[in-house]
Amino acid sequence: MENFVFGLDGAELNDSDSFLDKGIIDSTGVLEVVAFLEETYGFSVADEEVVPENFDSVDNLVVYVEKKKAEMPGQPARLMGA
Repeated sequence: MENFVFGLDGAELNDSDSFLDKGIIDSTGVLEVVAFLEETYGFSVADEEVVPENFDSVDNLVVYVEKKKAEMPGQPARLMGA
């Protein structure tokens, strides 16, 4: 299955842009992102963690995933950079 971004109309998405404000994602899309992260990175996302501070931009997602990975024993914490 493939997902496409319809809300931007050719505009550029910056890493700090809100997915909700830009119309990129809705509540169902957030659940899809949660499922993707759980499957891809092997951690569980608690209901109380599903908040804009964790899921509403690329920057927020990177910080959240790095934090979750750091909590996993034996896993590298950083996703990007050295």
